[in-house]
Amino acid sequence: MNKREIVAVFRTRLVESMAARAMNQSSLARAAGVDRSTLSQLLSDSTVRMPRADTVAAIAGVLQVSTDWLLGLSSDSRLGAEILRQSLEIAPQEPNPADANLARWYDEAAGLKIRYVPANIPDIFKTEEVLGHEFGAMVERPVDRAIAESRQQLRFGRTTDNDMEICMSVQAVRDFCTGHSLWQGLSAGVREAQRRQMLDVVEELYPSLRLYLFDGLRRYSAPYTLFGNRRAVIYVGQMFFAFNTREYVAILIRHFDDLIRHSEVDARDAAAFLRGLEVR
Repeated sequence: MNKREIVAVFRTRLVESMAARAMNQSSLARAAGVDRSTLSQLLSDSTVRMPRADTVAAIAGVLQVSTDWLLGLSSDSRLGAEILRQSLEIAPQEPNPADANLARWYDEAAGLKIRYVPANIPDIFKTEEVLGHEFGAMVERPVDRAIAESRQQLRFGRTTDNDMEICMSVQAVRDFCTGHSLWQGLSAGVREAQRRQMLDVVEELYPSLRLYLFDGLRRYSAPYTLFGNRRAVIYVGQMFFAFNTREYVAILIRHFDDLIRHSEVDARDAAAFLRGLEVR
């Protein structure tokens, strides 16, 4: 924005905030320690005067709004601490067979695009044998619950008005096929059945479900899910960190876009890539 636009936004938002706090020019000037004539000039349509930083800070403090919002640099008027309190939801995993938080978030996201970076093989693709291997000894996420969540995601993906993108590393898929890392001790037969299951779901649901594979040596991502532009949920093992403010969600949307932009395997080629993998 140019100077005139910034001043116009500042004036409009200042008037709105004063009305919300039931303050007039005199009471605001007195509370903020600002000269009344200075405040009158800032509110006058006939002047294009940029407020000083200390003046904006003093006024924002009295009106309990953010300085960035007053100057048109943010769409959220709340102060930083209030934004953090309201935008971050720490959701412990529930002891239910299907996690209540996930179920609620998926229900709320009906009709929205889901974008998902998994920790390894996406749950929506996993066979019960693979889920049993992965979660058989895990207390905080028992097998029956993991299976229920996987089936819930698959049902969501099969709903005709839903749209899902998954982005994961090429190395994660290849490590699974070769039985490395987490998958040591899992038989080749079970891993081959998982490869076929993953291929079948990708072929069945494309293009409403699109799988992208990026090079894990060039890009990194923690596991997280984007529920449209309303919520971003980062999975940290025993709990979810859910961000509900659009500015924060937008940061992870841009990160997801970057993963897709630099993907080694495009969604159009994902089925062919999975078909050509060799399980050893």
